[in-house]
Amino acid sequence: MGRVTERRKVIRIRDGAVSTRPDTLVAEEPLEIRLNGKPLAITMRTPGDDFALAAGFLVSEGVLGEVDELQNIVYCAGATVDGSNTYNVVDVRTAPGVVIPDITLERNVYTSSSCGLCGKASLDAVRTTARWTIDDTAGDTTPPVRLEPELLAGLPDRLRAAQRVFDRTGGLHAAALFTEEGELLDIREDVGRHNAVDKLVGRALQNGTLPLSRTVLLVSGRASFELAQKAVMAGIPMLAAVSAPSSLAVDLAAETGLTLVGFLRGASMNVYAGEHRIALRAAATQG
Repeated sequence: MGRVTERRKVIRIRDGAVSTRPDTLVAEEPLEIRLNGKPLAITMRTPGDDFALAAGFLVSEGVLGEVDELQNIVYCAGATVDGSNTYNVVDVRTAPGVVIPDITLERNVYTSSSCGLCGKASLDAVRTTARWTIDDTAGDTTPPVRLEPELLAGLPDRLRAAQRVFDRTGGLHAAALFTEEGELLDIREDVGRHNAVDKLVGRALQNGTLPLSRTVLLVSGRASFELAQKAVMAGIPMLAAVSAPSSLAVDLAAETGLTLVGFLRGASMNVYAGEHRIALRAAATQG
C-alpha cells in the first residue's frame, strides 16, 4: 500500500556542522481489528500485511486455527466522519459454525508497538488453550526438531540481511521463520515485534500451513511472554531471540515444552528451556 515509510525533515548535527535534510522513518498507524463486525482490538502497527496481522492475532487468541475457519477479511469503509476508507480498520469474518471464545467478545484490547497486549485481566486470560502440543519429550514417534548450535548462531545474520525496510529506517523489528535446516521460509517487519509475529502466523494460516511444527521462530530484540504464547499457539517448537527473555516467557516455555533461546549473538546463546532440541556436545557447566 506504499505506507511503510514516511519522510520527515530532520536537523542533522555531525562534528559540529548543522544541516537540514529529509529522513526516512518507519510509518506507525493504528489498526482496529473487528471480529464478525464487533470491535475487538487496536494495535499500533506498520501498514502492510494487515489481513495477515489480523488473522495471526486471532490464532494467538485461540479463535482461528484452520484456513477453513476463516471466511474473509475486508477493510471497513466509512471509518472516518466523511465516510472515507483509511485502511486502518479490518473486519474478520469467521466461517459459519466457528465457536468464538468468550474472552474475545467481552473486552477491548489495546496493543501498543512497544508493550504488546495490554489490559489482560490476568495471566490465566493470556494462557489460551493451544490446539497443538509441542511437548515432544513424552515418547512421540516423530523425532523432535533438533538444531546444531552453529546453525542456530547463523540465523540472526540471515534475518538482518533480509530486513529491507530496516536498512532504510533503522526503526523496525523483525520476525522470521526458518526450517530446521536453516532455510528462511518467511520474514515480516513491523514497528512492533508482536505484530511481525502475527503477520508470519497469519500468512501461515492463510496458506493452510498451521501448525508450524518443524520451524524455528527468530525475533529481533527480546522474547516476551506474549511472543512465547504466540509461538505455542501456532505450534512452533522453538523460539529464539537476540536479546533477553522475560521470566514469564521462560515459565511458559518450561510449562509447554517450547525451546526458548535468548541472547543469540554470534556463537553465544543462552538456552532457557527445551534444551533437548539443541544438539549439545558438551556437558552443561554447573554454577
